[in-house]
Amino acid sequence: MRSLFILALCFFTHGITYAQKKNPNYDAELAQRLGADDYGMKYYVFAILKTGENSPNDPELRQQSFAGHMQNIKNLVDKGKLIVAGPFDSNELSYRGLFILDVESIEKAEELLQTDPAIREGFLDTEFIKWYGSAALPEYLEASDKIWKVGF
Repeated sequence: MRSLFILALCFFTHGITYAQKKNPNYDAELAQRLGADDYGMKYYVFAILKTGENSPNDPELRQQSFAGHMQNIKNLVDKGKLIVAGPFDSNELSYRGLFILDVESIEKAEELLQTDPAIREGFLDTEFIKWYGSAALPEYLEASDKIWKVGF
């Protein structure tokens, strides 16, 4: 019985080792620069932007806040902290858009987004969750900057 257990353990261990394959395209320098773990992944903070509590009668304040919101998006992208941003279509959840932030904690994400006038003024509210995704995600930004014709 003991030898059967040892034989089964050997097959199991060999199967695990065999199942892990090495990537022939692995670039250690790129992986390190992007903060990738052995699986090519890392943690980000996923932020959902929702309709906020503030709905003032001051259209100028609202317009200025959302102009500042767009400028803040650009600033966070330029700093390498905002990887993905975009609006949602109309929905019954009052979700307005999403951000994927290249930061290590929800606290850091909250701190970063206090630089956004639309959030600070209460026009937008946020929900945060840590997200585990490809460390290569920031690499799409260079291509993204080459495909838009009209900006905000």
